[in-house]
Amino acid sequence: MHGDYYGTLREPVLANLKNGMDVLIDIDTQGAATIRNCDDPIVRQALTDVFIMPPDLDELRRRLTKRGTETAQQIDSRLATAAREMELWRDYRYTIISGSVEEDLKRFRHIMAAESYLSRRLTSEMTPKTTRG
Repeated sequence: MHGDYYGTLREPVLANLKNGMDVLIDIDTQGAATIRNCDDPIVRQALTDVFIMPPDLDELRRRLTKRGTETAQQIDSRLATAAREMELWRDYRYTIISGSVEEDLKRFRHIMAAESYLSRRLTSEMTPKTTRG
């Protein structure tokens, strides 16, 4: 992304998932698509994809400019990428329209809490025991 290459090691992710731990990965839309298409059943079962989207490109420009960490050219490049990526929000299970960091974190925590109650996430140790009479 933007001339940089990133990657997440598969084995540590799988090891944590197998041990019942949630794994949070901050990735771009290409990485999310790769994970969404993963053939590993453990990964597919654990996946909760959340797209965090700015309210609009003007607000994103304001936020990037306020940070003061990038040149105007870098900001323009990021905005062009963001415009393309914002078209993909429907590919995700959840989308958060970004407000403040605190609001975004609260919304994300609500999503993760809801996901923890999904029936498919129950392990055999958690499954209620039934008796037949």
